Amino acid sequence: MIRKLQNKFILISMLSMLLVLTVIIGSINILNYRQVIQDAEHVLRILSENNGEFPRKHPRPEAKEQETSPSSDTMKPKLEDFPPAPENPRPDDMEMSPETPYETRYFSVLFTEDGSISTINIDKVAAIDEEKASEYALRIWNSHRTSGFLSSYRYRKELVSDGMRIIFVDCKRNLSTFRSFLVTSILVSFLGLLSVFILVVFFSRLVMKPVAESYEKQRQFITDAGHEIKTPLTIIDANREILEMEYGETEWSRSIGKQTGRLADLTNSLIYLARMEEAEKHLQNVDFSISDLTSETIESFQALADTQGKHFTTKITPALSCHGDETSIRRLLSILLDNAIKYSPPQGSIEVTLDKRGKNIRLTVYNTAEEIPQDSLAHLFERFYRTDKSRNSETGGHGIGLSIARAITEAHKGKITAESRDGRSLLVTVVL
Repeated sequence: MIRKLQNKFILISMLSMLLVLTVIIGSINILNYRQVIQDAEHVLRILSENNGEFPRKHPRPEAKEQETSPSSDTMKPKLEDFPPAPENPRPDDMEMSPETPYETRYFSVLFTEDGSISTINIDKVAAIDEEKASEYALRIWNSHRTSGFLSSYRYRKELVSDGMRIIFVDCKRNLSTFRSFLVTSILVSFLGLLSVFILVVFFSRLVMKPVAESYEKQRQFITDAGHEIKTPLTIIDANREILEMEYGETEWSRSIGKQTGRLADLTNSLIYLARMEEAEKHLQNVDFSISDLTSETIESFQALADTQGKHFTTKITPALSCHGDETSIRRLLSILLDNAIKYSPPQGSIEVTLDKRGKNIRLTVYNTAEEIPQDSLAHLFERFYRTDKSRNSETGGHGIGLSIARAITEAHKGKITAESRDGRSLLVTVVL
């Protein structure tokens, strides 16, 4: 149980870390990719507004020297000498870097209205010839998209007076930088996760160590106390038998025998449950016929159900084999059948099914019941839990049988569940 708790803690910690890193790294890389697209679209707009070329800047006129004294009013700037600032400037209206025309590789293809190529401009790119430019342009012409990526080129369609122009901008460098950062961030995240995993495993052992020691002491106490209780119980029962032989059976002696038996049964169940929690040391796993085992176990309960007027049906698939501890599986069946007969109402129904689902063996035990609250289903396999204390006191149950059933199932790497669809029946399913 402690190992399962530790593994669950490690799993939750790693999943939380993975989720946080995925959100952070994913957000950063999405923003980087959007920036690549935004930069390419900015360049495409400039080229589109200038007929597929960068605008040419006029050279500045040389400033004339003016011989004026420092105190002259002509040296003082006036407000009207500054150009007015544009209202609500767009990103495209911002001043372009002087190096952008020299750093950008681009080409354009002009189509006529009938779809034939009239002009190909590849002066600003060296990796593309006219044949390749025509191939790229025809692929975009035949598509319905107006912008996007083709290989490492960002393209844009625009209608012009004499046809359509498709402009391509080389984004290979920006995309390569984006991919390099993406791979690097993933590798760094993986190494970070690995480091966190090692640290979580190390520190979880330190954190769980006191809990494991406390749990082991509790388990050992139950085992030792159980064995210690057995001796006085045996003596009390022997003394009762002696008193009955000398003075005869009385109401008090019968009560002593009954309560002694119940206490002995509870003690044995607690010891068995403690042993099941370290089942790898006690289970003797072999291959056996679970179909025959189920049929044999049912026979001993069939007569009890008949005497109580309860309808008992079985659906056992023959020749099913199982690898496990035969004695434990037999006890599992006995607990489920005893529970079904004990808590089903008079004239109730009990049905046992054993079949194969894929590679697993499925055992179901169904019985009608008086009333089962839905909120009690999650607690049925807890120790000493009782849905109806008054009813359990009459039947003599301790509320520990289903806890043992769960321990046996989990010791065999299986799963046990309970459900009630109508609140007046119980279906326990065991998958091995």
